[in-house]
Amino acid sequence: MNNDNMRNRSRLQRIAHRAMLERDMIPDFPPEVFAELDRISGPAVKTEETTLDLRHLLWCSMDNDDSRDLDQLTVAEEMGGGAIKLLVAIADVDAVVGKSSAIDGYARQNTTSVYTAAEIFPMLPEKLSTDLTSLNYDSERMAVVIEMMLAGNGSLQSSDVYRALVCNRAKLAYNSTAAWLDGEGPVLQAVSTVSGLEENIRLQDRAAQKLKALRFQQGALDFETIQARPVFEGDELKDLESERSNKAKDIIEDFMIAANGVTARYLAAKNFPSIRRIVRIPKRWNRIVELAAERGANLPAEPNSKALEQFLLAEKAADPLRFPDLSLSIIKLLGKGEYVVELPGQNTSGHFGLAVKDYTHSTAPNRRFPDLITQRLLKSAIAGRSIPYQNDELQALARHCTEKEDDAKKVERLVEKAAAAMLLESRIGEQFDAIVTGAADKGTWVRLLNPPVEGRLVSGSEGQDVGNRLRVQLVRTDIERGYIDFKRA
Repeated sequence: MNNDNMRNRSRLQRIAHRAMLERDMIPDFPPEVFAELDRISGPAVKTEETTLDLRHLLWCSMDNDDSRDLDQLTVAEEMGGGAIKLLVAIADVDAVVGKSSAIDGYARQNTTSVYTAAEIFPMLPEKLSTDLTSLNYDSERMAVVIEMMLAGNGSLQSSDVYRALVCNRAKLAYNSTAAWLDGEGPVLQAVSTVSGLEENIRLQDRAAQKLKALRFQQGALDFETIQARPVFEGDELKDLESERSNKAKDIIEDFMIAANGVTARYLAAKNFPSIRRIVRIPKRWNRIVELAAERGANLPAEPNSKALEQFLLAEKAADPLRFPDLSLSIIKLLGKGEYVVELPGQNTSGHFGLAVKDYTHSTAPNRRFPDLITQRLLKSAIAGRSIPYQNDELQALARHCTEKEDDAKKVERLVEKAAAAMLLESRIGEQFDAIVTGAADKGTWVRLLNPPVEGRLVSGSEGQDVGNRLRVQLVRTDIERGYIDFKRA
């Protein structure tokens, strides 16, 4: 492999480290974290009589093909009359990472794992996130279990939250699992070797479809976006690969949305505060109305998620190839999510895009700090202990987590753009079809349809707005700053 190719990954790694530091994020674990890590000898084991032993259930994990930090396991059980019991087990990270420990302090600063094209910056050391606090295959682990009893139409009949000992019976990957469920691939060996697991996963699929259908009836928005993932062969950057949703991803997404709703309501019922995840009513609804009108549809003047979902469904059926572009435009106009504290007796805004009122983040404590905070609140509520955080501390943490999530996304986007600039630097002067993804006083941004790369429109942006289609010409790339500049062709 030549030196230029070797420099591709190392250059991106250097850019990623610089971007982390510029955003006041810590790219490397400090010595006190490793010192504390050396004193942790193994995973947490069952210590309380009230902890259930659920190791016998057909638990499985589904995640990205290369994921090693497994936060959740799922299993389903038919209850008769069309009812289904769902169990979601969440890794008990708090059992190993104590509040105010050195490891907790590092996680509290970054608040999230940062996944860049060149390097992953985990929120927790890998000895924990990929081993001692990960729900790995054939490993006994402590977990917080969210139990949901679904009626035949997918509505929630009852729910509970408790601690349990679990064991992962099959580690599954999204793409191969989806291919099997869609009849486009063979039964997975990890599934076929465990008696009863094949039917259990199909039951999970049916339950997820019921949950999704019910959410759509309530006005949840069905988006489809294209994620560009840099592809390396060794250290050589070869291409940008488009990632789309699939049936296995949908199972986990639908279960996690339901589980996050249960945890929020459980804490409220126990008179505990919670950190909610919200997306406020969109400020640029008028532009969403304009986009619909351009396609011959009428949306009400005031924000209405059910009307918007009906429009999206019609557009997806009428023009599936261009639907991801419309989805991206709507997502940009909806605005960003944020963390807010809901104190007992208060009511916060809900999540406009999911059409849910009660929603927290609780299902990924290995990679998101708000989830670890929620886990500590849940465990205290389960055990009848005092609240582990003061209200003003939670308020400050919610603001900090929102800021650092935004910083993490900027780091990830910068490295993605730097990788895209590497791939496009030899194509300056070429023309591409594009869609406007951002329009504000600070500039106008476009995304190419192929390859799915985003850059700034430095000339010809007059009159352009989110969702417009146009032809652009590549005029400049700057790998170090992740700049890709276009002009209107």
